[in-house]
Amino acid sequence: MGILDVLFYTFIAVVFFQVIYYLFFLGRFAFLKHQKTDSKNIPVSVIVCAKNEAKNLKTFLPSIIAQDYDNFEIVLINDASQDDSLNIMKAFASKHNNLKLVDVKNIEAFWGNKKYALTLGIKAATHNHLLFTDADCKPVSKQWITEMASQFSTDKTIVLGYGAYTKIKNSFLNKLIRFETLITAIQYFSFAKMGMPYMGVGRNLAYTKTEFFKARGFMNHMKIRSGDDDLFINEAANNTNTEICFTKNSFTKSNPETQYKSWFRQKRRHISTAKHYKQNHKVLLASIYVFNFLFWILTIILLAFQFNWQLVVSLCLFRIIVQYFTMWFSTKKLDEKDLIFFFPVLEIFLIMAQLTIFINNLVSKPNHWK
Repeated sequence: MGILDVLFYTFIAVVFFQVIYYLFFLGRFAFLKHQKTDSKNIPVSVIVCAKNEAKNLKTFLPSIIAQDYDNFEIVLINDASQDDSLNIMKAFASKHNNLKLVDVKNIEAFWGNKKYALTLGIKAATHNHLLFTDADCKPVSKQWITEMASQFSTDKTIVLGYGAYTKIKNSFLNKLIRFETLITAIQYFSFAKMGMPYMGVGRNLAYTKTEFFKARGFMNHMKIRSGDDDLFINEAANNTNTEICFTKNSFTKSNPETQYKSWFRQKRRHISTAKHYKQNHKVLLASIYVFNFLFWILTIILLAFQFNWQLVVSLCLFRIIVQYFTMWFSTKKLDEKDLIFFFPVLEIFLIMAQLTIFINNLVSKPNHWK
């Protein structure tokens, strides 16, 4: 048996496992029907941690203040900002009595550590149910708190939401960022519904203060600068305490990076955090990446040598059709339908970018919380 035969049979196996992955793993979210839940008027503390976010606070904080929810407070954490963030927080607080300020000063033990600032904010929160977003995020509707809070129950103490990015016309980088965000969300939603929650995003995330202290807060990974969202969820979430929220009124939206260098630096931080996930989660995510990489690289090699090219093309198209079929339902749920036509190109670019980032992280450590 020659090397091309080995590559061909490997290709068949890769296509088989990818079809299973899309239909039966990602399909858990794609084909999931939304179960309408009753609104709950539980008291909620919205937590916003800001470091040098003066401009964003002016722009995005009003959309949180304007939420159509009866019983909520906003805990604004000024994480040792050097700009005008604290004064802007004070100005908003003087006009709204449900705003609480937590001014964090740098101390030597936790210098520049966002988790330390968040811990102080969580301790200062009045209510047990906490809803997190970033200073550069805007809820897409006035029902954001209502939708996220409705997923809490006696058993469900963690709620994973979707943090989208603003669409920018004629920008390939914007499509790439949104594609990566979409794929990540589909994965963590799907695996949460399978009883294997492994991450969430701090742009739109909720959990109880009780759950936070039950997990000893961020203590088990306090020395890791990043991961206040995904590392905490990776540790605290399980098959009984986690729910997802994907109604369109529950989304938040952020302005994405507009330069490749900035996005590359941001993704380096995110990928470096993933190595601290539980071992089974790391194996799972690594396997997904390897199968994606092998699918495209084997397709290119086999077609380049025209080895059983008719069958290779047929299997490649079959896998892409299954991908489109599954992802179409997910893009409709998450309001990202415009990306569906660019999937193969975006997937190849993302695979190569992730490989480059992984190699860079082996050579040098990325920077963290600014």
